[in-house]
Amino acid sequence: MNSPLVSRSSTQQSVIQTNKVLRNTYFLLSMTLVWSAIVAAVSMALQLPRPGIIIMLVGFYGLLYLTEKNRNNSMGLVFTFLFTGFLGYTIGPILSMYIGAGMGDVVVTALGGTALAFMGASAYALTTKRDLSFLNGMMMAGFVVILVGFVANIFLQMPALYLAMSGMFILFSTGAILLTTQQIVRGGEVNYISATVTLYVSIYNLFISLLSILGFMNND
Repeated sequence: MNSPLVSRSSTQQSVIQTNKVLRNTYFLLSMTLVWSAIVAAVSMALQLPRPGIIIMLVGFYGLLYLTEKNRNNSMGLVFTFLFTGFLGYTIGPILSMYIGAGMGDVVVTALGGTALAFMGASAYALTTKRDLSFLNGMMMAGFVVILVGFVANIFLQMPALYLAMSGMFILFSTGAILLTTQQIVRGGEVNYISATVTLYVSIYNLFISLLSILGFMNND
């Protein structure tokens, strides 16, 4: 007799939990984006140098590991802001280079393109009834290609290969936004810190990749 009521109550609780994760994710994501923009502006104002590849990799993966390890406690938020602040710092010297070269319009276009791509992918993932889990296999293959291409270009230093990797990053990041958003909606992702970090990194890669491609098209 009570089973329909129990089932209905369970469904309502699931919906409430999903909405809470989605709300917290977007709130934290907006805060980290603002924080990164502030750090990037300070980095530009102080004319801080761009970190080398070793510092970049250690900082990125080290802080990412600490964030994920502490995602279920309050320190997770601390490491989230340290992680996104570090990436904000890395953007500062890049923006200074483009603006110094008189390519401020490229920066604005890349920002606009990143915002449109994120909003479009998020809107689709939030509204579609199609199961997007099929993207997992494609993204795994794409990740391997990107990794191999990245390592190869350290030695080859080929602009064409770098542009190809930028294009792959755009596709990979868009796929990550689609999958993560749908996982939240369907209850597969219940930790808003993990979801925020995934979406943030996707937005970061989208922006940097668009900036690279647009800069090349403008003969940078």
